[in-house]
Amino acid sequence: MAKTDKQLHIAMFPWLAMGHIYPNFELAKIFAQKGHSITLISTPRNIGRLPQVPSHLEHLIKLVSLPILPKHRENLPDNAESSNDITPNQIPYLKMAYDGLQESLSQLLKSSPPDWILYDFASEWLPPLARSLQVQCVFFGISPAWNICFFDTPKAQLGNAAAFRTKPEDYLRPPQWVPFHSNIGLKPYEVKKMFEGISDKETGNTVSFNFNKAVSDCDFFSFRSCNELESEWLNLLAEIYKKPVAPVGVIPPSCQVRVVDEEDNNTEWLKIKSWLDKQQPGSVVYIAFGSELELGQQDLTELALGLELSGLPFFWALKKQRDSSVDLPDGFQDRISDRGVVCKDWVPQLKILAHESIGVYFTHCGPGSVIEGLHFGRVLVMLPYLLDQALFARVLEEKKLGIEIPRNEEDGSFTRNSVAKSLRLALIDVEGSIYREKAKKMGLLFSDKDRHEEYINKFLERLQNNKAPSKN
Repeated sequence: MAKTDKQLHIAMFPWLAMGHIYPNFELAKIFAQKGHSITLISTPRNIGRLPQVPSHLEHLIKLVSLPILPKHRENLPDNAESSNDITPNQIPYLKMAYDGLQESLSQLLKSSPPDWILYDFASEWLPPLARSLQVQCVFFGISPAWNICFFDTPKAQLGNAAAFRTKPEDYLRPPQWVPFHSNIGLKPYEVKKMFEGISDKETGNTVSFNFNKAVSDCDFFSFRSCNELESEWLNLLAEIYKKPVAPVGVIPPSCQVRVVDEEDNNTEWLKIKSWLDKQQPGSVVYIAFGSELELGQQDLTELALGLELSGLPFFWALKKQRDSSVDLPDGFQDRISDRGVVCKDWVPQLKILAHESIGVYFTHCGPGSVIEGLHFGRVLVMLPYLLDQALFARVLEEKKLGIEIPRNEEDGSFTRNSVAKSLRLALIDVEGSIYREKAKKMGLLFSDKDRHEEYINKFLERLQNNKAPSKN
């Protein structure tokens, strides 16, 4: 990647979740490749979880650890520093810990002021802090812009028009400030989850994210997204908030900066590859639900039996459950041993998705997972659990890029029959051909390295053209 003019010092302060930290890390390496100095800030354990910085970029990328002080660790498990380390009801305490980093972050920015800082949805206090230190800030969303357009009620920006969304049922459909046709919206069980909020049922403590304040105070917006995916939403966001929007592209695997790949000769990969090599091209369902999601027993059972009922070959990267009582149905692995693999260890996901035998990616719709699946032109079968994942599923289904598993709209349950039917539609049914065609076309766009490097260059040009005066 060619270097760009005017070397910048860019700081990054993502939310305490590896699904947020990893995209910032990948972006940091891309910026450093172009000659810019990067300071990526998180907590010690999260920094320790990051892969090795390529040796040729070590002089440009500084990974800074800000410890969580004991007074801000109330009710968090020992050593918990990320959403990976806790249960959903402990999110309020992780937010308190994140907010508790404000003082040490302030000292860091004073001692080594960056030109810009990229911040996340959870640090609504950061823009005023940055402004007081004459540091410009960018709201960087790892998910598409449609999340803000949907979830944030822009009262200050739209005045009385926003008052019409006051009831839970208003979230079942697009908000009235969306001027174009869209099927975006939540299901009744998701709306119930949203209004219940994230809370610790034992203590009653709840978490509060001031979304409007976080997004309203930035100098401009950026997203891990692109016009090919959501030009209408990016334009709407700019219109509502009267701020520039400069996406960085989707940061597909082809654009990411990696150390020497040692997986090619990895024993476990060679075993997986040997199995995949024996399957027909485009015939296999790959199933993975990220590093954090843990399925309950009912969902795990229905999913497994749906795979069995589908009759399709599959490779399932199944995360080990914290609850040891949650397990696959009795006899399941014996019955599917001739056409299915269940792997409970780490797997090289990108290599699997890139293999010609994979036809469908069965996913929870985490942003990184969606991008990886579409990068390789795979049809997505979607089973979202978080609210941003739900919106991803609605938009992708509307665009005929994926098929969402039908669920009971009151409690979110699903059946083995719906799993089997959705998988067969995506992979082999004639009616599913439109999904396969559109996924291949989107794959060509997502894997276009030059296209996405252009997004990076335009983003950096904006930073350079608005670079703050010297602080010396």
